[in-house]
Amino acid sequence: MKIGYRTLKTATGTPIAIWLAQLLQLQNFVSAGIIALLCIQPTRKRSMLTSWHRFGACLLAMIFSFAVFETIGFHPLAIGILLVLFIPTTVLLRLTPGIVTSSVIILHLYSSGEITFSLLVNEFFLIVIGIGTALLLNLYMPSLENNLVDLQEKVEENFRTILKEIAIYLREGRETWTGKELTETDELLDKAERLVARDIENHLLRDKHTFFDYFIMRRKQFELLRRMLPLVSQMDRLYEQNYRMANFFDELAEAVHPGNTAKLHLETLRELRKTFDKDDLPKTRVEFETRANLFRLLYEIEQYLVLKKTFKPSDV
Repeated sequence: MKIGYRTLKTATGTPIAIWLAQLLQLQNFVSAGIIALLCIQPTRKRSMLTSWHRFGACLLAMIFSFAVFETIGFHPLAIGILLVLFIPTTVLLRLTPGIVTSSVIILHLYSSGEITFSLLVNEFFLIVIGIGTALLLNLYMPSLENNLVDLQEKVEENFRTILKEIAIYLREGRETWTGKELTETDELLDKAERLVARDIENHLLRDKHTFFDYFIMRRKQFELLRRMLPLVSQMDRLYEQNYRMANFFDELAEAVHPGNTAKLHLETLRELRKTFDKDDLPKTRVEFETRANLFRLLYEIEQYLVLKKTFKPSDV
């Protein structure tokens, strides 16, 4: 069983908030722990937003409670009327996530039977301690850099495998590949995109991320690789052009890395296209279809390389 950082923060922040509330001899001190528990979030940005929503909604709840309970009285019907007025207001002010926390405050004030200034101060300190404890704990967020580097390496390894398998089929017409790397790569890219989004939210003053564009580029390249596979599978016969393409795919497989050498491979591709243009015309229908698929494959791999070329400055 793995215990995550959010669980540890919750297990730490809840008792700390309760202890601080007890230290200040606040009534309903346990509620400080409840508020802290609700404010622990997986990212700094989400924590800040959640804290603001809950703080604003709690202050609004105190105002509404005072107005409704002092006007109608401390009766269950008053709670219903209060919520009918309070919830639409929080929605209007975009404080909806704070409704649950503020309900705790509303019930405190209702159970008191009398709203006094000291009681409002007590509730205010419960809110500040609960939210403040959660915010302090959420200042620390573990770096996701190593996780993203691992995902990058796994994605690139799978790209190498896919390109090599295409080369094998073009050269030998042998179909023994299970294709498990396709499903695995799709899952890896999904996971990477989620981690990048989470890491961006952990840096309040940073909108750009070093891996953001990288994984978008790899996602687009992956879609192109998937489009190539049906073209390759339709080539039932082996011709001289197949072997040239197979050698080119082998080169591409060796060149899958974070750097950018796409410029070199685009030049090789142009030379390869020139040799195809100089070849004799196809003599059979099957050869014609194979050559047509090879030309389409050239176009797809060109788009694959252009994506890498535009991703970052060339290393050559």
